Amino acid sequence: MDAAQERLERFEANRRRLFGLAYRLLGEASEAEDVVQDAYLRWERSDSAVSPEAWLTKVVTNLCLDRLTSARAQREQYVGPWLPEPVFADSGVLGPLETVEQRESLSLGMLVLLERLTPPERAAFVLREAFGHSHREVAEVLEMDEAHVRQLYRRARQHVGAARRRFTAAPEQRRKLLERFLEATLDGDVAGLERMLAEDVVAWSDGGGKAPALRHLLVDREKLLRYLLDLAGHPRVTSITVGTANGEPAIVLDVDGRLFAVIVPEFYGDRITALYAVANPDKLAFFTKQTT
Repeated sequence: MDAAQERLERFEANRRRLFGLAYRLLGEASEAEDVVQDAYLRWERSDSAVSPEAWLTKVVTNLCLDRLTSARAQREQYVGPWLPEPVFADSGVLGPLETVEQRESLSLGMLVLLERLTPPERAAFVLREAFGHSHREVAEVLEMDEAHVRQLYRRARQHVGAARRRFTAAPEQRRKLLERFLEATLDGDVAGLERMLAEDVVAWSDGGGKAPALRHLLVDREKLLRYLLDLAGHPRVTSITVGTANGEPAIVLDVDGRLFAVIVPEFYGDRITALYAVANPDKLAFFTKQTT
């Protein structure tokens, strides 16, 4: 095996982990793919003697930090609420999902919360929570002293922990709850929906100005009920099923035979506290490619 082929194989052994890192940092699958490809080109030209895992982790993290800085300004101009791109995680494309922290760091709800953090806080949180790096290793990646990294991580945990109401039930139980919710929606069972929707439920809808969607957060449960019933009864809706997105049970909605939206609920107990609906066709392209 020549040196170039060996170098390629060492990179490929890290590809899924690198993509999972970039996706968690950016919330965009297409951008994460670009970052990983850029990292490969740099790896191909590099003569670094450092282990590929450490070198590539540092390169990908810093490429993402650069993109996050510019993305913040772009998202201020975004039409309506901004949500991460949904992904089909069950294929293993996002690296290991063996621990609660690894799975939770991938959820749409968590990715929305991570938008509140500064880019360095987000990097410290993701590297520590999702990939198990020590504070010393994170400090080396971010080129900061370890005490500063500990502060970044502590602040990130405080921001995330203060806002997130964890749901500890197994995915199988969440799926059953979502199936019950979908059945009530399709049956027009208003009382059943009222029992499942928390009084302070919040609905996010991301159409990006390219698909019909709510232009603002919907925080009125009665209006959300009407919206869900109208959507389920729309004559152009051809399929509404329970699938999986970001490792969580999700509603997959087809209109005129094509994927129109992926809707991910967030539960607290047996109540839905948030609904994240992604309808922007640009953000559904990766999910469609994965599942067709």
